[in-house]
Amino acid sequence: MKCTLAIAVLLTSGLVLSATAQTPAISAAAPAAPVKIAVIAFQAAVSQTNEFQRNMADLQKKYDPKRQQIKALSDEVDGLQKQLQAQGDKLSEAEGASRSRAIEEKKKQLQRSVEDAQGDFQKELQELFAGVAGKVGEVMDTYAHQQGYTLVVDNSTSEQQAPLVLYAEQSTDITKAIIDAYNVKSGVPAPAAQPAAARPAAKPPVAH
Repeated sequence: MKCTLAIAVLLTSGLVLSATAQTPAISAAAPAAPVKIAVIAFQAAVSQTNEFQRNMADLQKKYDPKRQQIKALSDEVDGLQKQLQAQGDKLSEAEGASRSRAIEEKKKQLQRSVEDAQGDFQKELQELFAGVAGKVGEVMDTYAHQQGYTLVVDNSTSEQQAPLVLYAEQSTDITKAIIDAYNVKSGVPAPAAQPAAARPAAKPPVAH
């Protein structure tokens, strides 16, 4: 997912006035409300929910047959190349050329299969992430309002994006609170623990 997700949700519990914009009369009658700020690693919050992890596991399973097909084709190409290398000096020029062409065709087929599978997988992963992200955002809005936050800043990091927040007290980080609140609301149980070697390494997509 080659986009950047930087959600900064402005939640106003009252009218916050800039000191430079206030007139003395307004300042005396309606002092500015205190600003309460929270930070959240939004991408991590979405990807660590029980629902996203469950759906991600289902998506991985869906593409297992395609991965097996690609692996089988890759193994076939490797086998043909090794045979050609081992028998090259024993083959006629015409036979060697014919086998080389066959290998090149297999390589092109493999490349197309990989690109198609990656494109399809990435598209479904983006849709999966966006679907859960929208609902996590709603939970975050409600939580921020209930807790009196006037500003929630996204502290997600990615290869394309540096952190938006350079420093924040740990007490201002609401990431885990949002994950827990969402899990309760969704009712999706935590997925069964997977062996480290079997755990999918795919990163959540980053959306504009």
